[in-house]
Amino acid sequence: MKIVFMGTPDFAASPLEALVEAGYEVVLAVTQPDREKGRGKALSMSPVKECALKYGIPVFQPVKIRMEEAVSKLREYEADLFVVAAFGQILSREILEMPRLGCVNIHASLLPKYRGASPIQWAILNGEEKTGITIMRMDEGVDTGDILYRKEIRIEKEETGGSLFDKLTKLGADALLEALPGIENGSLKGQAQEEAEATHVGKIEKEMGRIDWGRKASLIERSVRGLNPWPSAYTTIRGKTLKIWKSREANMTDVSENVSGSGLSVKEERPGCVLSVTKNEFTVLTGEGALMVLEVQLEGKKRMSVHDFLLGFELAPGIVLGTDR
Repeated sequence: MKIVFMGTPDFAASPLEALVEAGYEVVLAVTQPDREKGRGKALSMSPVKECALKYGIPVFQPVKIRMEEAVSKLREYEADLFVVAAFGQILSREILEMPRLGCVNIHASLLPKYRGASPIQWAILNGEEKTGITIMRMDEGVDTGDILYRKEIRIEKEETGGSLFDKLTKLGADALLEALPGIENGSLKGQAQEEAEATHVGKIEKEMGRIDWGRKASLIERSVRGLNPWPSAYTTIRGKTLKIWKSREANMTDVSENVSGSGLSVKEERPGCVLSVTKNEFTVLTGEGALMVLEVQLEGKKRMSVHDFLLGFELAPGIVLGTDR
């Protein structure tokens, strides 16, 4: 079985490597063009390109995969199957119908939930207890094709976007290898997605990391985890950006006891107000509940525990984060 693999980031490089290591014949790797990166604007290869070159696989980097010259290039390889993972371009009907066994996609959610560009982060942001990988047969819609194979994983209590990404990257490679024999011999039949259960998520934007202290503490805590490592959850303090890397929802009974001697009132203070400061954490009032902050990064400094942060930064109850106060 000859396979053309299409993908770009780390999430895609792992299944490509798994295919090669398992002995499958990958005749071409298709990935996005090299991009300028860093202050020096040096061209940077995608992880899929790096992986393909490592194994001596030819690489094709079309600016637009739907252009006639790109379509003709794909046709030359007479592949039996196209495998797609986070490629970053939409395939035309002509391409979808080209290989004998069709085109399959590795998607990082349990479809039909979380179709779209950022299913990993949104599963955490929305408080899901589980997620997984779906191997689906591609059609012209966005993640709407028939489900061929699914593999679930539990979302841990302290799961971050980064840790879940790593787990799903490996799970995607495993799921693909488990599904391929059934795809090749035709025993793996597709199941139509339940449209009534479908949800769609867009790209994560940097501004989403800005903390709105008027939200519930539980939602802010999910943002801290779900948007880690990018764009991270952040606020401001004395005019500087303060990233919050680790937190947990505070017990309000404990919060009330801690602020009893500070002159502050949980009922009267505005969201974002620092209610209490101890050696290892500080607690911030939110629109509903409070958030205990455990790990931070002040603008221009490295990531550190709140204990270390407080050794060099004077923080007292009454300071309101996200404002000049």
